[in-house]
Amino acid sequence: MNISLKTVKIVSLAVSVVFAGIAGLEFYEHRHFREAVVPSPNLDEVKKLSDYEPSLKDSVNDSNVYVFDSGVPGGTALILGGTHPEEPATNLTASLIVENAKVEEGRLIVVTRANRSASTCSRMGEAYPAYYSVKTNWGEKKFRMGDRCSNPLDSWPDPEVYLHYPSRQMLAYMDIRNLNRTWPGRPDGLLTERTTWAMTQLIRQEKVDIAIDLHEAELEYPVENTIVTHEKGESIAAMTSMVLTAELFEVPLSMEFSPKALHGLFHREVGDHTEAISLLAEVAEPMLDRIRGITDEYLLMTGRDEFVMKAGEHKLLYAPIDERGWPIDVRVGRHSSTVQKILEFYSMENPDRAVVISGVPGYGEVIENTLGAYFHNPEEAPEGSVYFD
Repeated sequence: MNISLKTVKIVSLAVSVVFAGIAGLEFYEHRHFREAVVPSPNLDEVKKLSDYEPSLKDSVNDSNVYVFDSGVPGGTALILGGTHPEEPATNLTASLIVENAKVEEGRLIVVTRANRSASTCSRMGEAYPAYYSVKTNWGEKKFRMGDRCSNPLDSWPDPEVYLHYPSRQMLAYMDIRNLNRTWPGRPDGLLTERTTWAMTQLIRQEKVDIAIDLHEAELEYPVENTIVTHEKGESIAAMTSMVLTAELFEVPLSMEFSPKALHGLFHREVGDHTEAISLLAEVAEPMLDRIRGITDEYLLMTGRDEFVMKAGEHKLLYAPIDERGWPIDVRVGRHSSTVQKILEFYSMENPDRAVVISGVPGYGEVIENTLGAYFHNPEEAPEGSVYFD
């Protein structure tokens, strides 16, 4: 049977349209997926980033700002999760805090999705899973997987070379969409710059005393399982590192100083441009390693990969890994205890500006009971107490 070339073209076009439609629907659903957050009953207020930079109003990065106020005089702490959405332990830790925290002294402010735009896309060519889920007592709690940088749909075009403001240091072109390269931001910049500007204004207007940014890193990266601190936070970082390494963590928590010559990073610019002490915490995430195997939800959540393990056997990594991997409970537990210990030592040094929190599970509790034990069911939450990120 002879089939004309025209018929082949029509069939090929029809098949292409079908597949394009399926892909387009998946992209649309991922971009508009809403993550439910059920805050602790001790929550006082939910603001938006547009309260600090109006140009973000109703934009993809008009993220929720969760405010806990003890009513007891003290200081104010800020915790950021989701700066890089391909690092899920960060927004999961921030969500864990929001859903369980009680503030005994001072105030606590948490942003679970610091760069929401970056959570609406995926890194091209990496085959990241679109979503990941945490098993709970009431079912599975679903989250968006994302990219390192803001979605190109929200920030275009990238410059040939990114000139950081205000230092004018030259950085890679895509770093204009990297939330951890655009601090302190500017109100007339592209989306990511305006987002960091909003958070810089938040720090100034809310008189934040100490700010902590949460991250994960590949085991091939030397800044691993560490606290990177501005010089204003050196003693706090040192004490946190020593105590958690000696008393709690199987893998040591180190500390490093924020480089003065590298601009745009949270731990440098927040400390330089605001009154706040700025610290950044890293934990190991094997899914980010270039030598990994299949990039799927299993690897993301268990942190187990035979290829990364093989690299470790050849001394090519900056963090240990064995058949136990780096499970999400370990990564979130480390971040949770790190945040709490930082605030503890900050409060010891600044008793008149203390920030004391309770109710948040730490390393041992998260590992023993699993992360999902501490997330609340949105369907059982009181009316008006569920927020979406």
